[in-house]
Amino acid sequence: MKKTLIIIPTYNESENVEKLLEMIYQVKNDLNILIVDDNSPDKTYEIIERLMEVKYKDRLFIHKRSGKLGLGTAYIAGFKWALERDYDYIFEMDADFSHNPKYIPEFLKEIKTHDLVIGSRYVPGGGVVNWGIIRKFISRGGSLYSRIVLGAPIKDFTGGFKCFKRETLENLNLDKIVSNGYSFQVELNYKVWLKGMKIKETPIIFEDRTLGKSKMSKKIFLEAILKVLWMRANKKFLKEN
Repeated sequence: MKKTLIIIPTYNESENVEKLLEMIYQVKNDLNILIVDDNSPDKTYEIIERLMEVKYKDRLFIHKRSGKLGLGTAYIAGFKWALERDYDYIFEMDADFSHNPKYIPEFLKEIKTHDLVIGSRYVPGGGVVNWGIIRKFISRGGSLYSRIVLGAPIKDFTGGFKCFKRETLENLNLDKIVSNGYSFQVELNYKVWLKGMKIKETPIIFEDRTLGKSKMSKKIFLEAILKVLWMRANKKFLKEN
């Protein structure tokens, strides 16, 4: 039986995290979950530590960091944690219910024959709900922009609901990942594609958060635009590292 880990970065997700864990384990109760918490001021980590003791012993784990260090470094820390413990399949997942756990079985089916499975909003059957027209434009435009600049046939470049084989992460040289914000997902996808590994986009309906606050900002968005240009200019470096 393959060992599966879901990595969920958290920062002020106390309103969401307990319910999300319940939903995940209702769908699949034989996987493990790692919470990477950036010392949330709302003490999200205390909820996790309580659940580790009373409800999800040996299935739920936490990696506490000193402060808000960014999404990309949270996932890198989680990836290394997973590889050190011999997990076979490693998920990325948001804590705000935008990634519905009901899709997990389909990811696990597809990862058997692919190196990376992306939950895609922009393939037939996928989509978004509860988004305004500006956010739709930014999201779809960001993926289209990345696809054109980088020349990679990935429909949803910026989505963060994914499943990797451990061999895929081992081939990425995690210490050479340079992006940390919105462009982190773009860089991971691009590197997997550059290395010739098999990518599958499986449709998901992305639901906007109803509780808590989004971390997206204009600064993060602009940084992502420039970072994609950097990736194109450094294609050889990214392919070899």
